[in-house]
Amino acid sequence: METLLLQGDSKKDLKMFAELAKKVGLKASIISNEDMEDIALANSMKKGRTGEYIDTKAFLNKLKAK
Repeated sequence: METLLLQGDSKKDLKMFAELAKKVGLKASIISNEDMEDIALANSMKKGRTGEYIDTKAFLNKLKAK
């Protein structure tokens, strides 16, 4: 599956594109900037996961040392 992302300032224009997409058999939805940030954060978290556990105290100490 491929995705096309359109971004614009006009809600009217975005709604028109969403309606056109639905007419030609594509799924369409309009999401807010906050939703886009949430999606980007979730993707970053998935990419950064290593499955390894770290010592919280040691990690915090390293942050404090900088």
